[in-house]
Amino acid sequence: MSLDADLLMHAYRSGIFPMAERHDDPEIFWVDPRKRGILPLDGFHLSRSLAKRLRRDDYHITLNHAFDGVLNGCADRPETWINEPIRALYDELFYLGHAHSLEVWMDDTLVGGVYGVVVGRAFCGESMFSRRRDASKIALAWLVDLLKRSGGTLFDTQFITPHLATLGAIEITRSDYRARLSEALKAEIDLPATPLARSGQEVVQRITHTS
Repeated sequence: MSLDADLLMHAYRSGIFPMAERHDDPEIFWVDPRKRGILPLDGFHLSRSLAKRLRRDDYHITLNHAFDGVLNGCADRPETWINEPIRALYDELFYLGHAHSLEVWMDDTLVGGVYGVVVGRAFCGESMFSRRRDASKIALAWLVDLLKRSGGTLFDTQFITPHLATLGAIEITRSDYRARLSEALKAEIDLPATPLARSGQEVVQRITHTS
């Protein structure tokens, strides 16, 4: 299947997304799950241990500083749907300002992160990775805070996993997802224009206050 950035963005606005069978498969297919995973922005589950971890000052967060690094981290696993055509497409979306990555650093080393695509007021999460304990949870907590303050209304996780479920992710029907997406497409957010939180403590306070 031949794809370009415009067609891919149209797909996201229609509620579908691409995947590959494996990293060395050159083909791409569309996915439209009957059950969709989302992470409610006002329902992020902050455990005591995660709150304690977020408050530590042994890490720092950046936005869009290492998109390729996050993409590589997400693809660095025995089985992955990120093939070369998908890499090229998301690099293009990043160049165009549609795709974004949030990075977690420890000792100046990239240890975790998440990337996805913004359409309207929705963040369509593609993948995340973690090379240190809780790094992906830290990334998601900071991203939830950033999305809420930027005016985001929908955090699409595509599917739900046990890991995401512990953080408050839920499954909704395809029709429910499309209704929420349609509402999210009525306005736009500018994710990079919203400053990151100054500390993990700020993230904890805001998530605790609104959850």
